[in-house]
Amino acid sequence: MAQAVLKIDITEGFEGALPIAVIPFQWNGSARVANGDVSAIIVSDLARSGKFSPVAEKDLIARPQKLADVHYKTWRIAGMDHIVIGSVTKQVNGKYQIQFRLIDILKAKQVLGYSFSATDKTLRDVSHQISDYIFTHITGLPGAFSTRIAYVTTKRGKAGIRSRLQVSDTDGYNPQTLLTSDQPIMSPAWSPDGSHLAYVSFESGQAEIFTHDIHTGARKSRSKFPGLNGSPAWSPDGKKLAMTLSKEGNPDVYILTLASNKLQRITDHWSIDTEAVWSIDGKSLIYTSSRSGKPQLYRQKAVAGSKPERLTYEGGYNASASVSADGKSVAYVHGEGNVYRIAVLELATKSSRILTDGPLDESPVYAPNNSMILFASQEKRQAVLAAVSVDGRQKQRLAFSDGEVREPAWAAVRK
Repeated sequence: MAQAVLKIDITEGFEGALPIAVIPFQWNGSARVANGDVSAIIVSDLARSGKFSPVAEKDLIARPQKLADVHYKTWRIAGMDHIVIGSVTKQVNGKYQIQFRLIDILKAKQVLGYSFSATDKTLRDVSHQISDYIFTHITGLPGAFSTRIAYVTTKRGKAGIRSRLQVSDTDGYNPQTLLTSDQPIMSPAWSPDGSHLAYVSFESGQAEIFTHDIHTGARKSRSKFPGLNGSPAWSPDGKKLAMTLSKEGNPDVYILTLASNKLQRITDHWSIDTEAVWSIDGKSLIYTSSRSGKPQLYRQKAVAGSKPERLTYEGGYNASASVSADGKSVAYVHGEGNVYRIAVLELATKSSRILTDGPLDESPVYAPNNSMILFASQEKRQAVLAAVSVDGRQKQRLAFSDGEVREPAWAAVRK
C-alpha cells in the first residue's frame, strides 16, 4: 500500500472558502480501501485548494446515497452550496466502478456526474480526477489535483548526507525515487508535458545538468562545462533549456537547443545572472541579476544582446522567479535584512505583495492553475515544504516523514 511521505497540514484557513458536503461514498462488494477512500481523498483535495470548506464527516446533517434522497430545503437551511454523492462498486473482474454526482443545492439539481473504472492502483488517480472536475465546474479554474510535484529530500546518516530526487502526487502519496546520491541534487524543473525533469547533480564531482525521463529512467547529460552549470528551465515548447553557466568567467544565462545541442549566450555582464525562467510565450526570460549591486529581477528577450528591463526595486534582495501559468504575475523571494519571504509581482502594474512570514522561505513555484504557490521553508530548523494561496489567506505545511525536503517543482500536466 502506498504511504504518504509528505504529511500535509492546513495551518491557516480561508475565511471565504465555499461550503461543500462530500457524502461518504457507498462501497458495494468491497470494504473501503484505506489509501483509496475516494470521498476522503476528494475532501482532502478540496480543503487543500483553499477555495472550499468541506463539512467534517461527523457534522453532516444527512447522508443521501441517491439523487432522490437529497432534501434540498434541509441543505439550503444548513447554508450548503453543493453536495457530492457517489458510490464505488467492485466488479467481478476485480476492478472498481466509481460514480459521482455534483449537486447544486440552490438550483436543486445535479450539475455534474461521471462514471469511471479503476483498479486498486488507480483509485487515488481517479479520486483526484473527480476533485479536478468538481473544482473546475464550481470555480471555473483548471484543477491541479491530478498533477505531480518533484522535490529533493536529504537524510543525514553515519556515512554522510544522502539526497534523493523524488516525485509524488500533490498530496504526498505514491512517491517515486528517480535518483539517489551522496552528492547534492538541485533545481528540479518539469518539462511542459510532464514527462521529464531537468536537474543539477554533483555525482561526478562537479555540477552537471541532466534531463531525466520519469517513466523509463533514461538520463542524458546536457551540460558539464568547467565551473557552474545550474538553474535549468524548460522553454514552453519543451525544445530548449535556459541555464546558468560560468564557463566564460562570470555566471551568465544561456539557452541550449536540445535537438542540436546548440548553445546561445543571452547575457554578457560582469555581474551574476542566474535563475532564468521563461515567459509563457517563450519570447523572453526573467532572471536574477546582481548588476544593480544586489540581486533583483530582470526581464529580457530570449535573444543575445537584447536590453534587460529591471522589474523589482523594493528591498535589497529579490530573486528566484516563477511565472504564473497565465503569464500575468511572478512569484519570487523577497529579502529584507535576514528575513526572506515569498512575494508576488503583477507584471502589468509592477505592484507587489508579500504572502508569507518567513524567516527563510525560498524556491517558489506556481501551481499549474495559479491557485497556490509551493515553496521551501524552515520549521524548527528543519527544511520543509509549504504552500500558500495566491491571496495569502490559506497556508499549508508539507513535512517529510524521514529527513528534510526542499527544492519543490510542480508539474503542469500529468503524463
